[in-house]
Amino acid sequence: MHDGMTAEPPPERVVARLRPHARRLVRPAVFVVLVTAAGGFGFGVFQAQLAWLNAVVALVVLVLVVFGGAVPLFRWMSERYVVTTRRLVVVNGLGTRTRRELLHSRGYDVTVRRRGLQGLFRSGDVLVFPGDDPAVVLADVPHADLVVAVLHDLVEAYEARRRHREPDWDEIVGGPDRPPWGDVRA
Repeated sequence: MHDGMTAEPPPERVVARLRPHARRLVRPAVFVVLVTAAGGFGFGVFQAQLAWLNAVVALVVLVLVVFGGAVPLFRWMSERYVVTTRRLVVVNGLGTRTRRELLHSRGYDVTVRRRGLQGLFRSGDVLVFPGDDPAVVLADVPHADLVVAVLHDLVEAYEARRRHREPDWDEIVGGPDRPPWGDVRA
């Protein structure tokens, strides 16, 4: 029997853990700074004369900070992409978590799409097309070209291992004990 048939596949290892580019958090961070500065100004203007108005300002600042700063931060933190030696895992969602796995053994096409300032930051949307299934989008990934190259290398490496493990045509036809066709003497 062929030696590659009995060997176990190598253990799965994590190649990369990715999130969307942190540039997404700039706008919420600026918004939180402006809202807290405006809230501080509001507290200074109204001082202690109108206690109920100070409570309203504090409530408005709190709501704006939560919805304008914390929610975008949690949404960004909830998107993860994990590339292992066997699969690509895409996890996203705040309330309802969605996990999608693409095995490198199935093979897929990979494309980079850049919009706006993504080219300036060397990021981009990595589109993974797994055959007839809908495309998987790794949104705004830093170093998108490197991610695409790694995914291509992993698919090619899996194909090379698969071809190496498959039995030769001679083994399929004649069994492992039969000599190769070129050594047959009449």
